[in-house]
Amino acid sequence: MTDVLTDATTGSRAGSRAGAPTDVLIVGSGPTGLTLACDLALRGAVVRVIDQRSEPHHESRGKGLRQSSLDVFRRLGVAESLTAIGDGEVVLRKYFDGEHINDTPAGGNGILIGQWQIEAALRERLAGLGVTVEYGARLADITQDAAGVRAELADGGVIAARYLAGCDGGRSTTRKLLGIPFEGSTEAEPAMVVGDVRAPGLSRDHWHQWFTSEGGGTMLCPMPGTDTFQLQASPETDGHGRLLPPSLESFQRLFDRHARMPEIRLTDATWLSTWRVNVRVAGRLREGRAFLAGDAAHVHPIAGGLGMNTGIEDAAALARTLGAALAGQNGEEVLDTYQSERLPAATEVVADTARRYERVVEAVRTPGRGIEAGLE
Repeated sequence: MTDVLTDATTGSRAGSRAGAPTDVLIVGSGPTGLTLACDLALRGAVVRVIDQRSEPHHESRGKGLRQSSLDVFRRLGVAESLTAIGDGEVVLRKYFDGEHINDTPAGGNGILIGQWQIEAALRERLAGLGVTVEYGARLADITQDAAGVRAELADGGVIAARYLAGCDGGRSTTRKLLGIPFEGSTEAEPAMVVGDVRAPGLSRDHWHQWFTSEGGGTMLCPMPGTDTFQLQASPETDGHGRLLPPSLESFQRLFDRHARMPEIRLTDATWLSTWRVNVRVAGRLREGRAFLAGDAAHVHPIAGGLGMNTGIEDAAALARTLGAALAGQNGEEVLDTYQSERLPAATEVVADTARRYERVVEAVRTPGRGIEAGLE
């Protein structure tokens, strides 16, 4: 195979030829769905991508691409643009009780880059293949028979396709409509608050990690190609022990408590969210002609940065499976190969990241240790 697959627009079937029957309907336009769409379009499939959001987001979210994902993107023709933005040499600066303890290099197996930047590069590549994401399209029902899948949208529209791929995240509507169980556990309370902020005056040469002997911590990671940091911190509680929602004011109080740098004032919080420990795997990845990939199929702790990357690997595997099926190779047998390959992989990643997360939680209690424990 060449480094970049041949554009389907020069072949027998362009990515989204007007009036051509849809081969694959992809629900969700995160990294998993966009990777799948690009891969299938380059293989000559007619694809459509729908997303219930009204527009693309601009949030750092998953922020690391491993080498395996870059290998996939190299085939798709987007790796060069991403490596031009991303940072491959990340240095973790560790503090304890406000004092700088040490610096730990943590690069060498990929790049640091914001999820929104990855999605933007994939959308641009997909547009070059004649496919654009259809926003404001919420999936409402799925029916299927031996010939294909019928997706009903909330606005009354209907899309018929030969296959459907649910890449619509941990709260996947696709998975729920298919009746596929999401087996595992979810912690009741958030483990972290997260967001994107600016921190004028703070060095952008390091991923800053402040932890304290009293417990808890705050981290600020400089996002390449921007002037923002991704903030991750222990949740804040009120005087009664109740969790406070994420806000710029709360972020500042958490930063002041852990970093003890009064000269630094956080500004412009453009993303405010919480993260809780989810350890779940879908009971199956295929229901007839419908498939699950990415967070729709598995969610797990963030330690090790494997979430988005596992979804990208899912997309590459599903593209191979559906590409072979669309080419007429062995029908049911080829369709089964996706689950047989990716379900064991997902199960192992979930178990592995749970172990990594436990190591990180233990490591940050020791001065000079940090999230690198999840990479070991």
